[in-house]
Amino acid sequence: MELTVLHQTTYRYDTPVGQIALLLRLQPPQLNCQTPRDWQVSVNGEPVSTFHANGFGDSEAFFQQRRPVRELSIVASGSVETSDRHGVVSGFRQEAPLPVFLRQTDLTRPDAAIRAFAQSVVGPDTLGRLHALSGLVREVISYRPGSTSTASTAAEALAQGQGVCQDHTHLFVSAARVLGIPARYVAGYLLADDASQALRETHAWAEAWVEGLGWLGFDATNGLCVTDHYVRLCCGLDAQEAAPVRGSAFGATATAVQADVMINETRPDAAQQNQQQQ
Repeated sequence: MELTVLHQTTYRYDTPVGQIALLLRLQPPQLNCQTPRDWQVSVNGEPVSTFHANGFGDSEAFFQQRRPVRELSIVASGSVETSDRHGVVSGFRQEAPLPVFLRQTDLTRPDAAIRAFAQSVVGPDTLGRLHALSGLVREVISYRPGSTSTASTAAEALAQGQGVCQDHTHLFVSAARVLGIPARYVAGYLLADDASQALRETHAWAEAWVEGLGWLGFDATNGLCVTDHYVRLCCGLDAQEAAPVRGSAFGATATAVQADVMINETRPDAAQQNQQQQ
């Protein structure tokens, strides 16, 4: 499948900003399940092309601007050829040691309720327990947009019983680590099966390590392993670490932030369709 993506994030400031520093993870890496094509990233129209692999094997670039601006527009666009590998994700240019992904963070740190939740997960083996965990996360946290914030923790989401994909993913990775399974938070894009369910922002899911298979992607929000409908951007120990855009602006505060994602399956033009039919 070939997916076309347009992702634009706009920051507006109350007064001109004199200096901006950004860390951008907006370049989909080349993996066994995805191949980016004609991918471009720009900030206020200025191309950002120097991406390097970080310690997790994801592509990232630094951007600095010193001239005053009142608006910052970050655009990532292009197409990605994807394939369904039954959830297995491999081909990273660099890999961090597995024990790194057993570390809890402020957003994933388990309380007594999460530890009890993790211990309630049963399965014949590691893979079976992870599938069971994904299903249970959906049961204990109902999907409700606006019910949590970016600062909400896995423990808080579990306690209130509702949240969004960030909360599902935080609970999944927290519980997996309690069970001794390396797990990480992933940010990217998802092509919805139904246009009415289309996302207008980035999506989040988890990857967990299964000996003999490697990293497997689990989308607890939708109750499935990742397919060719997913485009992977980057990962981290939690949502903050895996943010596609991080940075700071000196001299002003943002008065408005708007993010918009459009993702579609690439459709061949009429000539290509005729050729395929022939």
